[in-house]
Amino acid sequence: MKRSRFTEEQIISILREQEAGLSVTELCGKHGVSSPTFYKWKAKYGGLDVSEARRLKALEDENAKLKRMLADAMLDNVALKDLLGKKW
Repeated sequence: MKRSRFTEEQIISILREQEAGLSVTELCGKHGVSSPTFYKWKAKYGGLDVSEARRLKALEDENAKLKRMLADAMLDNVALKDLLGKKW
């Protein structure tokens, strides 16, 4: 997955600029992002504070880690069932 050029703090500050009255096209030109990217950020980070965005990122990382652990456990489970299911 491609890593963003902007941190959560920078994204939130860009969104705050738009709330202050700048137009989306001006912001996109100023910061070098596309309009769809801006609206994606707005959907994800709109209304969040910096601390809330950090917490969201930490929760997303933890969720990804737990999903990987579950996938590994399920894979081990399937392998064991295959082993035990075979006749010797």
